[in-house]
Amino acid sequence: MPLPVISIAQMREWEKATWAAGQTELNVIRRVGNAVARQALQMTQAGDSILILAGKGNNGQDALAARESLADRRAEVVEIEDPAADIRGLRAALAQKPQLIIDGLFGIGLSRPLDAAWTALIELVNQAKTTVLAIDVPSGLNADTGESFGEVVQADVTLTVGAPKAGLLTSAAAEFVGRLEITPDVGLAPCPCASQIQWILGQDFAGFPPARRAATHKGTYGHLAILAGSLGFHGAAVLATRGAQRAQPGLITLLTPEEVYNPVASQLQAAMVSPWRGAAMVEGPWTACLAGPGLAAPGCRELLQPAIEDLWKTANFPVVVDASALDWLPTGKTPKGACRVLTPHPGEAARLLECKVSEIQEDRQKAVRDLSEKFAGAWVILKGHQTVIGKNSGDLYVNSSGNPWLAQGGSGDVLAGYLAGWLAQPNLGDVSEALRFSVWQHGAAADQLQATCPGWTIEHLAECLGAVTAEKPIPAK
Repeated sequence: MPLPVISIAQMREWEKATWAAGQTELNVIRRVGNAVARQALQMTQAGDSILILAGKGNNGQDALAARESLADRRAEVVEIEDPAADIRGLRAALAQKPQLIIDGLFGIGLSRPLDAAWTALIELVNQAKTTVLAIDVPSGLNADTGESFGEVVQADVTLTVGAPKAGLLTSAAAEFVGRLEITPDVGLAPCPCASQIQWILGQDFAGFPPARRAATHKGTYGHLAILAGSLGFHGAAVLATRGAQRAQPGLITLLTPEEVYNPVASQLQAAMVSPWRGAAMVEGPWTACLAGPGLAAPGCRELLQPAIEDLWKTANFPVVVDASALDWLPTGKTPKGACRVLTPHPGEAARLLECKVSEIQEDRQKAVRDLSEKFAGAWVILKGHQTVIGKNSGDLYVNSSGNPWLAQGGSGDVLAGYLAGWLAQPNLGDVSEALRFSVWQHGAAADQLQATCPGWTIEHLAECLGAVTAEKPIPAK
C-alpha cells in the first residue's frame, strides 16, 4: 500500500501509539541508525570518510546509532550542543574533506527560527559542497510547511522515518531535500494516520501487471491507436510507440501525418503505421487512444483538432492526451464512466489553467485538482519532480522514483505511450493502479539506467522500461 503523507502532529500521534504498544524509543533509534547506515553505505565506497553531525535530540541519537554499522568507512562524529563553541571542531572536521556528511542536527521538533550561531554553522556545512545525507528532515526545514527556519542544510538525499512529512514535498523544500527516501520498517506500530496524499513505493505493485492466462491471443489485450508526429517532430511518434510496446498491448496502430509517414514507419516493425486520412480514422477498432506527442508543426491543429475533440467528447474507451494536443481540448462533459487522462508538464498545466508556472509549482497538488475539475473529472498526471497523479476528488499520489536525468526531450512521449499501452488492455483492473505503476516504472527505469549506465538516452529508456522489478528497484546515484 502507498504510504500516507503526514504532518508533524500525526507523526507524534504515531510515535505515541508505538510506545503504548510496548516498543521502546531505544530500539527504534537503533533501527533508524541501521537504516541511515545502509543508505550511507550506498552513497560511499570502502575507505571513504563520513562525517556525522549529531545534535542534542533524537535526530542526533539516530546519527550516533548509525556509526556502529558503517563497515569499511572512516566515520568521525562531531556532536553539536553549543554551535558558537562547537563550530571550530566542525571546521577542523570539514578540512579533512569527508566524502559524505550525515546531518543529524535537527529533526521535526524544530519549531522556531535559528539564531545567528546556528545559521553560521549550517552555512558552513553548505559551503563545504560535500554530499549530504539528512536524517528525517534537512536541519533548519519546517517539516509541515517546507519553509526555512533561517538556514537549511542542503541535502542530496533525505531519509525520512516512517512516512513522508508534508513539508518535504513542497516546491520550496525541493532544493534542500534532494532525493527523498523512506525507511518505513523501523519498529513503529501500524500507522494510525490517514491522508488524501499518498506516497508511491515500488512494493505497491507486487501483483501488477496481472498474470496472463495461457489460452489468450493478441485480440485479448487490446488495440491502441496513437495519433502523433509531424514534420520536425516525428521522433516523438516513434518514442511514444516504443513506450506503448513496452506495456505489450495486443496491437498498436500509429496514425501520423503523411509528410512524416516514411521516417516514422521505417523505424517501427511490430507496430502498424498509417498515414492520416481524415477524422473517420478515429472510429477504428480501438480500445484506447493516445493523442498529442509531436503534433507541434504548423498546420497540425487545423488538421487534427476536430478529430481529437470528438474523441475526447464521445469515445467510450480510454483517451490519453499529451503535449500539443492538451491545448486543443474542450471543457465540456465526457461519457459517464469514460477514462480520460491528461499528462501535462508544469508549463502546459499553467497554460491550461491560465496562470504562471510558479503558481503551478507552488501547489502542485492543487493544480492537479483544478485541472481535473476543468476537464470533467479527468485523471491528471502532473509531470516533474515528484510527479503527482489524481483527480478532482479522492486520493492524490506522489511518485517516489525518477531523477533529474529524465529531463531530456522525449521522456514524456515514452511515458505517455507506456501508460496508454496499459490502458488499452481490457479487464486490466484499476485505472489508478495502471497509471501509478506506469509513472513509477518510468522513473524506476531511469534510476536503474543512471546507476548502471551513466550517459543513457531516452532511446535507452524506451528499451529498459518495464524491466525493473517492483521489489528491488535500483536507486539513482
